[in-house]
Amino acid sequence: MAKRKTIRRSTGSEAHYEDGRYYDQAYRRRRHDVRFYTDLALASGGPVLELGVGTGRVALAIGRAGIEVVGVEPMAPMLARARERVGKFPRATRNRIELRKGALERLRLRRTFPLVIAPFNVWMHLYTREQIERGFATVRHHLEPRGRFAFDVLLPDPASLAREPTKRYRGGEVPHPRDGVRYRYSEYFSYDPVAQIETVMMDFEHPDDESRSFCTPLTQRQFFPAELEALLHYNGFEIESHTGDFKGAPISAATESQVVVATLR
Repeated sequence: MAKRKTIRRSTGSEAHYEDGRYYDQAYRRRRHDVRFYTDLALASGGPVLELGVGTGRVALAIGRAGIEVVGVEPMAPMLARARERVGKFPRATRNRIELRKGALERLRLRRTFPLVIAPFNVWMHLYTREQIERGFATVRHHLEPRGRFAFDVLLPDPASLAREPTKRYRGGEVPHPRDGVRYRYSEYFSYDPVAQIETVMMDFEHPDDESRSFCTPLTQRQFFPAELEALLHYNGFEIESHTGDFKGAPISAATESQVVVATLR
């Protein structure tokens, strides 16, 4: 087991995004949300603003569908990987995708969009009420009067949040693209019920050299459905749909992601 220590919230917000190639490897099978956001982009006619563009997983699909997209990302390694991926596409697709470095809470472009999106748990890295309000202010600033704001966050799982922090959850072996080594992968979970923040410690144990083992923390703000509805309401939004998956199923105990489409009130 790699040595673990108390982490700062900012570290847990960034560490998972320091390696764009590993990120792409870890989430290479995640496709179920891409069609949802691409369909919204097509319906809007574009352009689209994506907050937290990451390595371009969604933005590339939108650009390939013929819609202009501006993707904003605070993490330089993710942005570099996105630019690398975009560079491999035909010029027509490349010309539709603009990638910018920037923080969600402070972003102020001099244009508005018919669609603003924040896919794959981006909102879960807004930890305090003030940060959440600044995030919603960014959306309001960039959204056209009749535009739509779409995002998804995990549904809090009481059983997961109650896990014993010292218990190790083994996940098999994981090859890491930085050195090709197959690490023994485990996860540890802890939850702060006051701040509503869950921390996942992703433990990579080197098979031969303990000094090369490492931990990657991930901190995520948990949003309960009624709370999310209230936050949207009091920040000037009206919910168009709030579902339990990307196909419109209602939220239930089996739900993984809450998917929200909202408009300005």
